[in-house]
Amino acid sequence: MADPDVPAPPGGERRSLVDRHTGFTAALREAGLPVSVAEGLDAVRALQMIDLVDREALRSAYAATLVKRPVHRTTFDTLFDLWFPAALGDGAAAGPEPRRPAAGERRVPPPLDPEVQARRRELFDLLLSGDDAGLRQFARTAVAEYGQTPGQESWFSSGVLRAMSPETLMASLLNAVLNDRERGGMAERVARQNFRSRIERFQDLVAGEVRRRIAEDTGVERTARMVVRPPLEKLDFGRAARSDLAAMRREIYPIARRLATKLQQKQRAGNRGRLDFRRTVRASLASGGVPLTTHHRPRRPHKPELVVLCDASDSVSAFAHFTLLLTFALREQFSKVRAFAFIDATDEITKYFAPGVDVVDAMTRLAREADLVWITGRSNYGHAIKVFDRRYADAITPKTSLLVLGDARSNYGELSLPILERMAGRARHAYWLNPEPRSQWDTGDSAASRYGEIVPMYECRNLSQLTEFIEELA
Repeated sequence: MADPDVPAPPGGERRSLVDRHTGFTAALREAGLPVSVAEGLDAVRALQMIDLVDREALRSAYAATLVKRPVHRTTFDTLFDLWFPAALGDGAAAGPEPRRPAAGERRVPPPLDPEVQARRRELFDLLLSGDDAGLRQFARTAVAEYGQTPGQESWFSSGVLRAMSPETLMASLLNAVLNDRERGGMAERVARQNFRSRIERFQDLVAGEVRRRIAEDTGVERTARMVVRPPLEKLDFGRAARSDLAAMRREIYPIARRLATKLQQKQRAGNRGRLDFRRTVRASLASGGVPLTTHHRPRRPHKPELVVLCDASDSVSAFAHFTLLLTFALREQFSKVRAFAFIDATDEITKYFAPGVDVVDAMTRLAREADLVWITGRSNYGHAIKVFDRRYADAITPKTSLLVLGDARSNYGELSLPILERMAGRARHAYWLNPEPRSQWDTGDSAASRYGEIVPMYECRNLSQLTEFIEELA
């Protein structure tokens, strides 16, 4: 593949196409997308088959070879726009050069400013016609004019969106297309949805243009780390927002099925059913009545039982939300699921898991009603384990799999290791999922290694690590 130089932004560093390719694939990996060296080479071979001047063909070639899941496409597009920008500086070569306000000039003009009104009329025409190319160029111009702070230190989308205020154009847009037709019908709903999509498109274009200008000023690598969120499967539970929890809930059900299947397979491994005497005797006829091969009846299929013991303290509150998600999903996969939460005392929370209950609402009710505080309301694993053993010892049987979820930080209090050892001994299987990075285990008040000697402990900060844990159960 040819190695042409890519023009450098003002004050930036000139990069060859090879440098761009290497940096782009490295940024994808850093953002959590699974991009192997072989797939990077596939992308290089694909680039040999296209016109490199055609930026959308370049995007498609990279996407076809590097993107494996639809949920990764947004991250891919964001990084592609940073590493292969559509324009440099103000993008004057792509259209009329925008007016650059002088230093100290008011950056967000008043709503009645004639220049702002003229720009808003231009935006109205573009939204009405659906001209995407024109909308892209308009966003570039609007960012150049209204996207900087008064001192021109940085770039922001808020100044552009305040000046243009595209949402306030909705009524005029609807009037332009509906004329005298009756409001509230299907025609209005379709038109409203179309214009809402175009307004969101304009907002996305403004945000992308702001990212491009920031990357020119501060560097592509730094900007990529600032603006790109990891994909859902790599997102730490501690950083998940409510919208992320809704997406995780959809992803976690198939993971819960795999976990139940793995535990069931481990339960069956090495255990055969009762001797099938009739089949054994029948098979022995071929060897003169000598039962060289014994046959056994298959074990009766059943779902295993599960006990979940979850740390609900403030230090792992976001992880506790994930725990509820997992418990919701596991209820359908096990014959019996009992869930318990603790801070410095322990209480059963199974009753809060009614079908259809919102996870956040369940957490709110749990915090209000569950008896999780003994004295201080700070994590005390030792006392919480004692309370569990005293009040709920019958929950763990030889049919039970025990799953502990918490960071193993007990505020330098007691650990109750012998009691936990007895609990793990009664269970068929016992596992501990820790939401902290392994590098932080045994630091400060962490007792991860001491608990890990009794119950196998796994780092579990995101869906990807949960999946890896399930795969290791084979």
